[in-house]
Amino acid sequence: MLESADLVAFVGATDLDRARVFYADTLGLPVFEQTPIALVVDCRGTALRVTQVDTVAQAGYTVLGWSVTNLRDMLERLLANGVTARRYDRLEQTELGIWHSPAGAQVAWITDPDGNVLSLTQH
Repeated sequence: MLESADLVAFVGATDLDRARVFYADTLGLPVFEQTPIALVVDCRGTALRVTQVDTVAQAGYTVLGWSVTNLRDMLERLLANGVTARRYDRLEQTELGIWHSPAGAQVAWITDPDGNVLSLTQH
C-alpha cells in the first residue's frame, strides 16, 4: 500500500532555532521550510520534520541514521564542527568513536542538541 509513497522522518526538538543551527548549519542539510511548529530539512529527497515539542522523549536508541561512504572523514568533519561522538561502554570504539560491527560495517553515533541519537554507518 505505501510502497510508492515518500517517507517523511520525524524527530522532536525543544528549540527550533537551535535545531536549525544543528541540522542545517552543522550537518549541512538544506532547509525546506521553518514554521513556528516545525523545521523541515532535506535528506537527499526524504523530508526530515524536526517538530517543536515541550520535552523530547529520550528513545534510548538511534532515531535517525545516515549511510556514508567515508565514515572517518565525515566524523572528523563533524567533530571539527563541534559535534560530539557518543560512546557506549559495552562497545569497543576507536579514538574517534567508531565501532566495527561483526558484519563488517563501521558505525559511529552522535547526538543532536536535544539528545536524540543519530548514527553514521559505512558498509
